[in-house]
Amino acid sequence: MIAVYANSADRKDPLSALVVGERPVPEVRTGWKLIKVRAASLNHHDIWSLRGVGLASDRLPMILGCDAAGVDEDGREVVVHGIIGDPDWTGPETQDPKRSLLSEKYQGTFAEYVLVPERNLIAKPEQLSFVQAAALPTSWLTAYSALASKSGLKPGDTVLIQGAGGGVSTALTVLAHAMGFRTWVTTRNLANRDRALALGADEVFDSGIRLPSRVDAVMETVGEATWAHSVRALRPGGTIVISGATSGDSPPAELTRIFFLELKVIGSTMGSKAEFESLLNFMVDHHLEPVIDSILPMNNAREGFARMLAGDVFGKIVFSL
Repeated sequence: MIAVYANSADRKDPLSALVVGERPVPEVRTGWKLIKVRAASLNHHDIWSLRGVGLASDRLPMILGCDAAGVDEDGREVVVHGIIGDPDWTGPETQDPKRSLLSEKYQGTFAEYVLVPERNLIAKPEQLSFVQAAALPTSWLTAYSALASKSGLKPGDTVLIQGAGGGVSTALTVLAHAMGFRTWVTTRNLANRDRALALGADEVFDSGIRLPSRVDAVMETVGEATWAHSVRALRPGGTIVISGATSGDSPPAELTRIFFLELKVIGSTMGSKAEFESLLNFMVDHHLEPVIDSILPMNNAREGFARMLAGDVFGKIVFSL
């Protein structure tokens, strides 16, 4: 079968570790289902895998990808929840100490077929296409969990979203608007200003600029480049939800401001299967569609990886089969 996989790791030149070629079809095992992939979406996690972060050399070659929508062996249209946990774990999947993502220990979704535990399958809503559904499991689930479960926001509260163009940032903008929050977005890219406003942002500001007032919560996915601004943007008692650090993860801690203003700093990683089901219902009930940057054939995956590395993306890149 055609697949997109890592055959090595290279921190400086991750594209050199990327291969598009033939891999064996997975062998079915008890409790797992073979899914014929119809669409799969790209995440920064896939870039990190090519750099060797979280992917040990003894697991290579590894098919990349943790998001997909397709058809199972019984003909059901399904979406894949990519967190693979311990079957005996009873808490949220994101807190399972033995959890992993597809493409870390188990072969990923960038292929004609992917093998996943049956418990990780969710019925695809008929209102969403395969491409739309495949865009949701990582970025949109991360955004939904951060806003609905972690932020403490109420309708009418103000949320600041750092960054306008990425998969999580665009999801945050659409979802925050739909949840009734006053939605502020920052960007360094002038072209993304009008795009963010079209998605529902109430105001778009230059990155790092002094804001008109302090906000109730900040959604932080950029990390080092925006951290000081995020902390200083919060009202006393406000909340930062961190679900990424694409610019680096070692900023000055701002500890004095955090303790003096009693700020809350909360980590958020993807979301549980229950939250994913809630997200799908929310998308359908509010007639929402994920923001798709581009749709590429799977055998043109290298183009998608190159664009993500260059930062030339607004929304999700989806590979189709």
